[in-house]
Amino acid sequence: MRLPSEGKLLRVFIGEADKWRGRPLHEAIVFLARKEGMAGATVLKGMMGFGCKSHMHTAKLLRLSEDLPIIVEMVDSEEKIAAFLPHLDEMVKEGLITLEKATVVMYRA
Repeated sequence: MRLPSEGKLLRVFIGEADKWRGRPLHEAIVFLARKEGMAGATVLKGMMGFGCKSHMHTAKLLRLSEDLPIIVEMVDSEEKIAAFLPHLDEMVKEGLITLEKATVVMYRA
């Protein structure tokens, strides 16, 4: 697969406990991205964060994690990202989705 040098970076900020049809939301997003032929997706797990409700989510040594922040990132062409956004609109009930320009320097198997 070849990516244009000017692409888009899509970031989806959600919680670890978020679900879509009984499975973790981040997994559902990544598997759908693969099915839709996106160039790739990466899931990052945060150690601490808060969102629009200002509820602190953190991992402490002596305490179980409480719905830690998750970021799903994808870089692809503007057209592929635009076609994927309606899926996210349906799947992400709480969270933040951002989009920015990305210069693709290298994409190799």
